[in-house]
Amino acid sequence: MGLTALVIGATGVVGRELVDQLSQLADIDKVTAVTRRPIEYGSDKIINCVVEFDRLEQYSSAFKVDITFSCLGTTLKQAGSIERQRQVDVDYQYRAAKLARTNGVNHYLLVSSSGANPTSKSNYLKMKGELEAKVAELGFTRASIIQPSLLLGERQDFRLGERLGSKLLPLICRLPVLSKYRPITGKQVAAKMCLIALQQVASADNDDDPKLRYYRLDELFS
Repeated sequence: MGLTALVIGATGVVGRELVDQLSQLADIDKVTAVTRRPIEYGSDKIINCVVEFDRLEQYSSAFKVDITFSCLGTTLKQAGSIERQRQVDVDYQYRAAKLARTNGVNHYLLVSSSGANPTSKSNYLKMKGELEAKVAELGFTRASIIQPSLLLGERQDFRLGERLGSKLLPLICRLPVLSKYRPITGKQVAAKMCLIALQQVASADNDDDPKLRYYRLDELFS
């Protein structure tokens, strides 16, 4: 019998790619895509679970899977305020992580950000750092924290800053000292997350593997 997976933030740059790539893996039998609105998928492996994130605990049964991927996130512009952004980027994700832990999920993979730090002066990086710390404290059998830089890919909303960054950063980051900040596509991140998940399954009985591991930008390209 194959593995079951759940993707939170299934309509984002990484999440959308992740759902598609997971559905194509022979080792995966079922992918639950958690979204706020109904989405039609072209694979029988994919189940769309439409939720109200304010009532996430009501959907606890959906989290009875082997692997959970958390790709949820928003921007200050989308959210409208720091408080609302924090609700999405920290509170909703932490509640999802707790549901995964309660339901015995073996491996939790979280998309965070380069520079995430709970003491950062940047609200965005501070929120990402706080979430990382909260997830680490839950004590998953395996937890993988992915720290990409600027994510490239098709988005449902227009983001001028990211559009400009996607043009300028690849040029700027040719300098060796800045290479660790170079952009990465959602497709690349999703592919690496699939690989990490399958590798962890293969080495599940290896006690030498760290229970918590961070994957920084250079590792995501490899």
